[in-house]
Amino acid sequence: MRRVLLTLLLSLVCCGLWAQQRGPRMSFDTSTHNFGDVKRQGGDLIKEFRFTNDGDAPLVIKKITKSCSCMTITYSRKPVMPGKSAVIKIKYEPHKAEPGIFHKAVQIYSNEPSTKLRLITIQGNSIDETK
Repeated sequence: MRRVLLTLLLSLVCCGLWAQQRGPRMSFDTSTHNFGDVKRQGGDLIKEFRFTNDGDAPLVIKKITKSCSCMTITYSRKPVMPGKSAVIKIKYEPHKAEPGIFHKAVQIYSNEPSTKLRLITIQGNSIDETK
């Protein structure tokens, strides 16, 4: 009887471990950045968002979309191996947008099994200089 119970308990533990999420997992250091007050004609703003693949399979970014043509997004198209990190670089060009408060979003589509979409954002206040 003890063997049967021990075998059953061991089987449940193994099933529990196996049921844990498997596959790639994108984990960001931070997913938002506030540039604060910036001069509209003061040049481009650049922010790098670092992420790590905390999963157990290669992470592939399938597609990235942006909310404004005033941004340029660069990232490596190569898979990010488990335990490794990579960067998504956002270049925001304030002179291409209206002055005032801005809040821009970048949508990241990957092969994560639990979350197909991640969101990172930049924000700030673009100020026109008066002469």
